Amino acid sequence: MKRQVFWLLAALMMWLSAGAQAAEIPLGSGDVVKISVFGNPDLAVETRVSESGFITFPLIGQVQVAGQSVASAEKNIASSLEKGGFVKSPQVNLIVTVLSSQQVSVLGQVNRPGRFPLDATRTVLDFLALAGGVTVDGSDEVILIRKRDGQTTKEVIDVPGMMRNGDMNRDFSLIGGDVIFVERAPKFYIYGEVQRPGAFRLERGMTVQQALSAGGGLSLRGTERGLTIKRRAADGTTQTLKPKSDDVVQADDVINVKESLF
Repeated sequence: MKRQVFWLLAALMMWLSAGAQAAEIPLGSGDVVKISVFGNPDLAVETRVSESGFITFPLIGQVQVAGQSVASAEKNIASSLEKGGFVKSPQVNLIVTVLSSQQVSVLGQVNRPGRFPLDATRTVLDFLALAGGVTVDGSDEVILIRKRDGQTTKEVIDVPGMMRNGDMNRDFSLIGGDVIFVERAPKFYIYGEVQRPGAFRLERGMTVQQALSAGGGLSLRGTERGLTIKRRAADGTTQTLKPKSDDVVQADDVINVKESLF
């Protein structure tokens, strides 16, 4: 519940800061813009930016807007109107009604996966909040796929660690086309003489004793003597280990609790 409240508050703060930053986002093909000129209602138009990056505006024809901020596009339209002698000192207002060119994909174990418009300067945490936060089955680590200058890079971000240390340098700013992916949290498996055998979320630094507790503890016939862990090695082979109670459990470990002979 606390986890959900955190993401809801984060989303609220994100939207409150959106208006001041939206003008910094460059326009692109597919965006729908609504343009008006103060005192000239006949020049009001709503149009889509073409694939080549142009819009068609009354009196002045085609105007290049792709790659420009909202403020820059307003200035260019106003300049063309004034230079053409159509409007004296025009006050142009441009509003983006549909932002299609700048979107970020948030996929995997989030509550609302999908593609979201980059309507302001945003970071990884902003988009996780917009997607409703990480689900209870989601990993603490988030994967960020980015393409810059023709090169695709992958960043693995430890979200709880970043928040715990107060180091926000890994909360990268995003651009259109970036992809955030949240994997399913690692699990371990426990069976045999425990109260609740099955698969469980592997918490960071979880010990064998804590894993037994997650399984409800030993059954009346269970014993920690002879407890084994089956673990897959790097070469793909399976090892059978005899752990101590304070040994750390690893992802995909299979813990077997045997029946007491006495």
